Amino acid sequence: MTPARRRTTLAILAIAVGGFAIGTTEFVTMGLLPQIAEGTGVDIATAGHYVSAYALGVVVGAPLIAIAFAKAPRKGLLMGLMAFFAVAHLAVLAANTYPTVMAARFLAGMPHGAFFGIGSVVAASLVSHERRTAAVAAILGGLGVANVVGVPLATLLGQRFSWHLPYVLVGVIAALTVAAVAVFLPHQPPSGEESMQAEMQALRRPQVWLALLIGVVGFGGMFAMYSFITPTMTELAGLDERYIPWVLAAYGLGMVGGMVLSGRVANRVGVLKGIIGALAAIAVLLALFGWAAQILWLAVLMVFVLGLLPSIVVPLLQTRLMDVAHEGQSLAAALNHSTLNTANALGAWLGSVVLAAGWGYGAPSLVGAGLAVLGVGVAALSALLERRSGGAAPRADRPASRASSVGAGTPV
Repeated sequence: MTPARRRTTLAILAIAVGGFAIGTTEFVTMGLLPQIAEGTGVDIATAGHYVSAYALGVVVGAPLIAIAFAKAPRKGLLMGLMAFFAVAHLAVLAANTYPTVMAARFLAGMPHGAFFGIGSVVAASLVSHERRTAAVAAILGGLGVANVVGVPLATLLGQRFSWHLPYVLVGVIAALTVAAVAVFLPHQPPSGEESMQAEMQALRRPQVWLALLIGVVGFGGMFAMYSFITPTMTELAGLDERYIPWVLAAYGLGMVGGMVLSGRVANRVGVLKGIIGALAAIAVLLALFGWAAQILWLAVLMVFVLGLLPSIVVPLLQTRLMDVAHEGQSLAAALNHSTLNTANALGAWLGSVVLAAGWGYGAPSLVGAGLAVLGVGVAALSALLERRSGGAAPRADRPASRASSVGAGTPV
């Protein structure tokens, strides 16, 4: 590996460490939902609001930060976002009631979307055009590793000691990310084209809104089920709660696999076709999950696949947004995570609604299947409109040559 390639790889890995911290905090709440509910004196359905609070923090923070700091040097902004993220997680030590935990989770979520959005733009700028999806997937790969290592370990620590402990550890990892970005990421001055007005131009493009809508409805389905994965596995599959970390690890392995495949899918079938195909498979999976969850080995296998399929879509959707947004890439990339967490909040809320109605733990996955079908419809509409207009983002949705094919897990 050449020195320049090594520097690029280390810079992207430094940002990916932040993705690891974000992935751990985003998903560990699902694994510790019974403990957090007991610790804050609420039932499990109400504790699902903690998932939504973090998601809403992402939804609010991503566009505000991307617009307000459009002209800020990207390296310094990434460091500042992780520093805020670290402080918000350490503050959870003082949270023991429903209102204080809701506030802590909301604040913790605010830097999430902007960090991933700006980090993705930075990563894509460090590599060739054909390797953009792979570079973005490498950043998002921190989420997958978090679900293989961080979430199961944090869940285990939370079960055995205190549900506060995982959030404190995430704060420490976030502080280490600040140091890693400071050391390995080269200076990222604004190009001179960024401005609040330029970023806002992206919102005038219909294809941007369609891509964002794909994220909201398509991923809302996955979160409707996964937000309640712990009680679903214990109630339907009969799994002992102490084995839940292994189920979360299976989901994480699926995520890593999806990130590895994402770059290849983009190069071989195209971005938009890949999104449509993966969302259709998610719809089928969720429609069958309520039945499959009653058979333990099959439930674990389907959790693995549920981690794999959405993780193929996320880098594809991120690339799609950066292409159709043109001059508003930072805002669009940040809004991708804002919409995915709108999906998180929507899915968790709809799941809590059907549970509170007494429909049982098989019902959230059926709600999710319906949302995934809507996501396929929106993606198909986007493809139809693009075809009629002559192709708004031809390079994004045309497979690259086989010579440029690169997996998302390849060092970039």
